[in-house]
Amino acid sequence: MLTLPPTVTPRAFERLAEIGAAANGKVLRIAVEGGGCSGFQYEIDLDTPKDDDLVLSGAGESVVLDPVSLPFLADAVIDFEEELIGARFVINNPNATSSCGCGTSFSM
Repeated sequence: MLTLPPTVTPRAFERLAEIGAAANGKVLRIAVEGGGCSGFQYEIDLDTPKDDDLVLSGAGESVVLDPVSLPFLADAVIDFEEELIGARFVINNPNATSSCGCGTSFSM
């Protein structure tokens, strides 16, 4: 079965441009770490790229993933949502079998 790297929505790239990520030499880093209430958790931070990162670019902005996190995020969609309770980057991950109400913890 062929797996694809995550995709980033235009809305997520637009938000990165609004906050001036690239203008400040930053990229959005998406990583998966052990922990959280469901076994794994997403780490989403502005960071500087590393040599072994997968770089997803659009609208002059970049989202990066480290090689260890990449298999956990195959075919996922990275988006930005604005709701009444706040705005945040979100990951719609088809590999997650369940997730926590916080939206940053999941299991596979």
